[in-house]
Amino acid sequence: MLPAEARMRNSQEFRSTVRRGLRVGCPSLVIHADLADDASSPRAGGQTSARVGFVVSKQVGNAVTRNRVKRRLRHLAAGRLRSDPDLPGSLRVVVRALPAAAQQPGRLVHDFDAAWRKSLDRLELRAR
Repeated sequence: MLPAEARMRNSQEFRSTVRRGLRVGCPSLVIHADLADDASSPRAGGQTSARVGFVVSKQVGNAVTRNRVKRRLRHLAAGRLRSDPDLPGSLRVVVRALPAAAQQPGRLVHDFDAAWRKSLDRLELRAR
């Protein structure tokens, strides 16, 4: 499960990340990633947390389908945040699901991993 401090909820954060960040597309999703100017989401220990937000429009499907896609994406994002604790607190990621995310759910994991790695590489955050 994605911790509350790692969820992006502010529309201004979404807008800023999508407009200023880099874009990595795959057939089932698009990832927008950026390093925020201010890391204003303190964790319990005084540290900040990388934040992830999700956009799943009605084009993806009905409410049940959209919620299923969001749950899968949240699960994938939580795994990536846990597996790489060295991510900077200023990292902001918006994951936008495309209709193929619901039509081809088996592809979602591969596309998410590929887009996540590519976005971190382009932000030069992954260990070489």
